[in-house]
Amino acid sequence: MPLTLLTAAQGKPMLVELKNGVTFNGHLVECDNFMNVTLREVYQTSADGDRFWKMKEMFIKGNMIKYFRIADAILDQAAEEQEKQRAAMRSRGGSRGGTLAFALPNQSPCHLFFWTMDNAAMLAYHLFGAFQLRRS
Repeated sequence: MPLTLLTAAQGKPMLVELKNGVTFNGHLVECDNFMNVTLREVYQTSADGDRFWKMKEMFIKGNMIKYFRIADAILDQAAEEQEKQRAAMRSRGGSRGGTLAFALPNQSPCHLFFWTMDNAAMLAYHLFGAFQLRRS
């Protein structure tokens, strides 16, 4: 969900706080798989809150980010889009292997989601040896 959320927030205002306490307020231009973000029309606030800077654009590395603050409407929009995608996948038959559950003897079932049948069976065999497969 986090990357889906950032994708839905493109073009929208957000706050980014870094691990050192510095904050950036601006509009999200783009993000990548490492959560590196580019903001435009950025207002930077120092960690102590005493100094402010305005910048046209700012690139922030994902490993420096403590958290994002995004409007609730964007959160709701991202959740709706994700649910629509899931519904579309269900109507087309889902992924190749579907959802797989496996149970060890005298153990509670462990669920692996978004794995094909072949990959999950191979993983379970290597981790646990003997096991029973059942589709859920």
